[in-house]
Amino acid sequence: MKKLIATLLLIGSIATLSHGQTRIPPNVQKLLQKNTCLACHNADKRLVGPAYKEVMKKKKYKADEIVALIYKPNPKNWPGYPPMAPMSQVPKNEAAIIAKWIASLK
Repeated sequence: MKKLIATLLLIGSIATLSHGQTRIPPNVQKLLQKNTCLACHNADKRLVGPAYKEVMKKKKYKADEIVALIYKPNPKNWPGYPPMAPMSQVPKNEAAIIAKWIASLK
């Protein structure tokens, strides 16, 4: 059963990549899930908040700037979106990993 689930997940990952969606590294995916980032954000498309790629298209943030915005969001950066709550529960080392990945997006 575990092999079947692993195979289905692999097939789903390959199918996702073939449709041009951004690949999220497994370690980053785990942190995004753990810290509930994916409840509001997606790599490629708007959800409640802007897509991570949209964030980087709007302004070429550096990773440390993204970390700062995780802890103290600036709602005027994103008119038309509900304001993001400060995510003070995210450990600094995890915020840095997430931010480095977001900053790497084009």
